[in-house]
Amino acid sequence: MTISLEEEYTLDLGISYGELAELVVNAALDYEACPYECEVNVILTDNDKIHEINKECRSIDAATDVLSFPMVEYSKAGCFDAIEEQQPECFHPESGELMLGDIIISLDKMKDQALGYGHSYQREFAFLIAHSMLHLMGYDHMEPEEEKVMFAKQEEILRQLGITR
Repeated sequence: MTISLEEEYTLDLGISYGELAELVVNAALDYEACPYECEVNVILTDNDKIHEINKECRSIDAATDVLSFPMVEYSKAGCFDAIEEQQPECFHPESGELMLGDIIISLDKMKDQALGYGHSYQREFAFLIAHSMLHLMGYDHMEPEEEKVMFAKQEEILRQLGITR
């Protein structure tokens, strides 16, 4: 497992971002029974930078809390069957790890949301990682039924880690 943490922006909230990201990434992969060692990139930034990326990549002219950029296309969310055969380019040529994709988090937005929801910074950061990991494994929440499934999964991942509101 390789988790690359890039801190483009720092905000000391008493969280060990790297350790917490690794914990949640591993829990999400275990929860979805991913059969591969994986590579995930986590980028920490501010509202201005995530606003810029959101506008450029999604044509949404606003800051957001988290963006997910999956590398793998799934026939069905969370289904890892046939990836090796159909998408060999998704495996790192040296490590052999499945390159799931990138997670970009605005620490400014994460802090504001934690305060707004009345829970810890740790809980909000873990939530954003779990949410984004599910996106990297093919889940979405555009339709009500998809949202119900995805949100139940992210809450269960956090519950199993003991990270609750």
